Amino acid sequence: MKERVLSGMRPTGALHLGHYHGALKNWVRLQSEMDCFYFVADWHALTTHYENREVIEKNVYEMVIDWLAAGLDPNACTIFLQSRIPEHAELFTLLAMGTPLGWLERVPTYKDQQEKLKDKDLATYGFLGYPLLQAADILIYKAKHVPVGEDQASHVELTREAARRFNHLYGREINAEEKVQTSLAKLPKDSVKRFEKSRKAYQETGDVQAMEGALGYIGTAPELDTQDRERLGGYFKGTGKVILTEPHALLTETSKLPGLDGAKMSKSYNNSIAIREDRATLEHKVKRMPTDPARQKRTDVGNPDKCPVWQFHIVYSDAGQREWVAQGCKTAGIGCLECKQPIIDAILREQQPMLERAEPYITNPKIVRDIVDAGTEKARITARETMQDVRSAMGLNY
Repeated sequence: MKERVLSGMRPTGALHLGHYHGALKNWVRLQSEMDCFYFVADWHALTTHYENREVIEKNVYEMVIDWLAAGLDPNACTIFLQSRIPEHAELFTLLAMGTPLGWLERVPTYKDQQEKLKDKDLATYGFLGYPLLQAADILIYKAKHVPVGEDQASHVELTREAARRFNHLYGREINAEEKVQTSLAKLPKDSVKRFEKSRKAYQETGDVQAMEGALGYIGTAPELDTQDRERLGGYFKGTGKVILTEPHALLTETSKLPGLDGAKMSKSYNNSIAIREDRATLEHKVKRMPTDPARQKRTDVGNPDKCPVWQFHIVYSDAGQREWVAQGCKTAGIGCLECKQPIIDAILREQQPMLERAEPYITNPKIVRDIVDAGTEKARITARETMQDVRSAMGLNY
């Protein structure tokens, strides 16, 4: 079985090249290596756009087309819509019952976003609780890896804390001691003695070798079934049954592609290039990019490190072309428009296969909806299975 990956994006606008270089290229690579679940986080979009619901509806399927254009293959990954799977909301609600309020208030992005988005009223329960909804999104699929940048790693840590707390609160079975003894009784008496000796060594001194030996034994003992193994594993470590899997942050390299003005690329900053930008608009945007302020005239020398265009060359140009650009800038051997043309050409080359992949979905939007419907149904089967475990652990399976 491949390890599972879970990630999603909010449908708040057209995806740009920053999204492609910062996330989508990595998603495409992972789909051939792991069991990947990628979802449209439309509920998350409501945390900041709850007054503009029409924007979300318009962007959902356009964003999926961008994903497909970037190279996501619905036969190699699961693409689904968050709001079509009510189990996400159910797990969010149940996790909220035992999650301390302080955990949510200390998430770094909570106050940071309130500062950056002062024009929006974010004093809502939905905004405060969205990291816990993210936790539910991840935990419900028992994902082992969550690809994130460093700025989002705190959200994965909160998810790990939520899983640990849930397992601690609800992972102990009713009559647990009795059931442990029943499972141990299936093993030879000598093996039980060695198991108990290793358990004492691990819990008293943290003897990792003792743990590995004991867990290796119960993992292969033919007398035990899956439930016995899980029960004895929790008993050995002094924890309960693992119901929700703790995920790991799969740190991805931050996109080196800035916005047209040198700041972070963002549609809200009006400095982005869309993944499916038309040629005329692309050329216009790049040609109007600001350059080193020192180059007021064609004959003025410049410094590439002070020019936003240079950052695009770092991403799109090979060593030879970067040398040509740097030398030409520092000696005024080339003008700024000459420097920008290779960037325009490189982006157009990168876009061409994306535009070709997007064409059939633009022509026939029903294909996109069918992909999302099929992926959502597949994802919901997994979500339902997890919720059966959760309800049973919480005593809600009556």
